[in-house]
Amino acid sequence: MFTENEIGALILDAEIKAATKKLKEEFIEKEAPFLEISEHDFLSLILLTPSVGIALANNSVSLMEEIALNRKARKYSKGGYFMKQDPVVTAMGFLIKHYDDWSDAFYAHIKHMIALTVDKAQLMKSEIDLEGATDEEYAVEVLKAPFIFIRFVSSFFSNSEDEDFAAERKLPKDEYARIKEIMEKIGIADIPLVKKFVSKLIPK
Repeated sequence: MFTENEIGALILDAEIKAATKKLKEEFIEKEAPFLEISEHDFLSLILLTPSVGIALANNSVSLMEEIALNRKARKYSKGGYFMKQDPVVTAMGFLIKHYDDWSDAFYAHIKHMIALTVDKAQLMKSEIDLEGATDEEYAVEVLKAPFIFIRFVSSFFSNSEDEDFAAERKLPKDEYARIKEIMEKIGIADIPLVKKFVSKLIPK
């Protein structure tokens, strides 16, 4: 899961900041005219989109999912733990209501960020998704992978900081389908390490 400081580091990139600012202006104009939110916090909102999408896989957000999303939002936002009204939590409320209107644009921005910060060609050289690869080899591959890439994947597809990235996990079929859909949209579905990660998800 990303930290406030890590998101602060991402927004220092001029290209990421400019694209984030453009999306923020569009979002405020069309969705939330009175929303006051910084580029840092709007990038936090964008990075929450996969988590929101997974929560909405069955077309509703449960109380437990809402609590988990709010906790993650406050962790991402600049000073969020110390504000009574966190701008990321407020903006996330609009995103939950109109996810279908904004998710594709936000996923395109995430895809671009990954392209800017991760050497995908290097990750594609892995053979960890081939039949016969052991769990131990997978764990080693996770440890050897770029920190930021693991950060992206774990932040998008887990609500727990303690969850083992390499462990098997059971989840509802609709969430499984939504995860695969999001991976396609952000351009990581074909990466061997991600394919192995998906193989550890057990739809029920």
